[in-house]
Amino acid sequence: MSFWTTSEGKSAATEATGKFEASENYELIPDGTTAMAIITKPSIEQYQGDEYINVEWTIVKPDAFKNRKVFQKVRVWDNNVKKADKAKAMLANIDKNAGGKLAKMDKDPTNETLSVLTGKTMLIKILIYTIKEGDVVTKTGNYVGAVSPRSTEEPAPVPTPKPAPVDDVFDDSDVPF
Repeated sequence: MSFWTTSEGKSAATEATGKFEASENYELIPDGTTAMAIITKPSIEQYQGDEYINVEWTIVKPDAFKNRKVFQKVRVWDNNVKKADKAKAMLANIDKNAGGKLAKMDKDPTNETLSVLTGKTMLIKILIYTIKEGDVVTKTGNYVGAVSPRSTEEPAPVPTPKPAPVDDVFDDSDVPF
């Protein structure tokens, strides 16, 4: 059997069209969800000259999102010093929750030193980002907006707000005019 033969006996190579989407019904994790997550891969990345620390988180709880990945770009080397300071504060808090080994090294992180964060569990707050071109939304996704120490409480998704009831009858008898 060829490497390219699928479990259904088809050839993935011959049926390839050049387009592939792993899941067509990918749903975002609700904005404001708190989840228990583990750092699975911290690394230094570059994109178009922008260098940052990319933290891959894998959700442990709640079960509704178990094993989902959320990525966090920690821009500690940003040209905007305010953004870099905020990112350093985020990294310092991630490190503190992971045991504080990175800060004790007192030097710029490397892929090797970031490995001390791997396997550490903490609570993360998941938010939604939106990228627009003009008035058109071109991309949405999840990102990590906050971290906190692991706790014993069960994290849960933010409940979906229910729309306010619509009252078809408007009583204006108490309006003074």
